[in-house]
Order: sequence, then C-alpha cells, then structure tokens
Amino acid sequence: MKRILSAAAAALTLLSATAACGDTGDDKGKGGDKGSRTLTVFAAASLTETFTALGKDFEKSHPGVKVRFSFGGSSTLAQQITQGAPADVFAAASPATMKTVSEAGDAAGSPQVFVRNRLVIAVPKDDPAKVHGLSDLARKGVKVVLCADEVPCGAAARTALAAAHVDVKPVSKEQDVKAVLTKVRLGEADAGLVYRTDAGAAAGQVTGIDFPEAAKAINDYPITELAHAPQAGLAKEFVSLVLSPAGRATLTKAGFEAP
Repeated sequence: MKRILSAAAAALTLLSATAACGDTGDDKGKGGDKGSRTLTVFAAASLTETFTALGKDFEKSHPGVKVRFSFGGSSTLAQQITQGAPADVFAAASPATMKTVSEAGDAAGSPQVFVRNRLVIAVPKDDPAKVHGLSDLARKGVKVVLCADEVPCGAAARTALAAAHVDVKPVSKEQDVKAVLTKVRLGEADAGLVYRTDAGAAAGQVTGIDFPEAAKAINDYPITELAHAPQAGLAKEFVSLVLSPAGRATLTKAGFEAP
C-alpha cells in the first residue's frame, strides 16, 4: 500500500509539473511572471530611437518580456508581413504602406494614426555645398540623396519637390531614411531629404533645414496589432503604450507631431 501511495504521489507531482510547463504564458495578462516571451515589432526606420526607448519602458513593466524590433523601410516591412514573417505589431510611416498589410488581411482591426512627421533638408555640419533651400538641391554639382520612390520618405520627397517645382537628380535612392541620413552624415552626399525627427536624432552631425513645401508632404504614421500575432495580448498592450500620454510625450519630444 505504501508503494502504491508513493507512486500516486509521484504521478501527481509529474502531472503538476507538466501543467506548469504547458503554460506557455497566456499573453493576455498584464505582464506578470509568465516566463520568457518575445514581442516582435516591425517599425519604420524613422521610429528607431523613440520605439527603442518605448521598448525599454515596456520591458521594465513586463518582467520576462523581450521586445525585438525590426526597423526598415515601411514598404519592405509590409511586404515581409504579407509574405508571412512572424510579427506582433506593425508601425508604418504612411497609410499607403499600412494599406498593403490591411488589404492582405494581416492587420487586426483598424490601424490608428499615432503621430505625423515632416521632411527637412539634412546637410553635413560644415554644409560644403551651401544649401539653404530646396532650389539649391537642383544646382549643378550638388550631390543629393533621396529615399526610394516606394518608401514613404521617398513619396513625401517627390511631393515636396513637385510642390516647389524643383527637379532633382539624386546620386542615389536609399531603401530607408536612415540610409539617406548616413550618407549625409559621412559626407558622401551634400544633402538629403529626411524626416525632422531623424535630423534631430543626429544633431551635432548634421543640420536640418526647414522648408515651406514640407507642409504639403506630411506623413501620418499608423500602428496596428497583426492578425496572426504570436503574442496578441502583448501586442495590444504595446500599441496602448504608444497611444498613451507617456508614449505621445516620448514621440513629440523627438520632434513628431500629434495627429
């Protein structure tokens, strides 16, 4: 009898341990200790600094959670999502790129615009080409770098240049705004059109020059949880953080505008 009771106790212990291991962390909770989980966020390159900061805040309030970011051109990220890349949240730099994800059925609910952004002319600190406005970008010998046409910052640049009736022949077109900024920062270009927030993040290395036509090419930034998010509950909570007063404060401090 003693042996039977011991076996029963062992079986009960094994069953309890199995149940505990089977709890993969229902991510609908509010960040209790549910084991190690990873929240994957795809976000426009221009959100790198602000979302990295918000990610650290999120990790602090959610023990055991790691926020992993994939930053890049919104059009590239949207394509990756529609092709099945596993992700929980998507934050795009334009409604057009978000539409790609929504129309594919990969957005959960209706995306929400959380900030807006506008372009500036970024020049190296010493401004060797003496650029002061958009018309200077068309001068002979001025090396200009723009975002690729399909990227939101490229579409905005096209709109702004058309509004100013300025024809620019860029020496290269880059896949995201950070690549444009890097070429200017390294002196490989005399100027580039980047978001105000990116020029601000690189203050001390580049100068951002405002121009009036930027008002005609302001980009809205939408965010959404993704339909097949591995961590759906955490995705909702991260989006809530971005939309919260604390999230808004982080974003506006970096130069983003309220929608």
